[in-house]
Amino acid sequence: MSIKVKLFGDLKKKVPQQTKNIGAPTILNIENTGIERVQDIMRKFNIKESEVYHIFVNHRYSGLRKSVKDGDTVALFPINMSLLYKWYYPRDNE
Repeated sequence: MSIKVKLFGDLKKKVPQQTKNIGAPTILNIENTGIERVQDIMRKFNIKESEVYHIFVNHRYSGLRKSVKDGDTVALFPINMSLLYKWYYPRDNE
């Protein structure tokens, strides 16, 4: 099994196989070897915490310390694509 990672906006530049379609995310399936939390995925792609504004795991607003496992989908949005989620929805960090 693997973890599906969706990178949006400027974060797509972090991987060589960028999606050419404007507005479409880059979608990657990665092996979960050594991946326990969202922050491990970010480290794998050299994405700094300051570059990410919103994190979703399985469509739930989440944080850096959110655990991930086989079959999960993780979506990362850059700072320049910020939304109002942080004010209206609690983060699921567990």
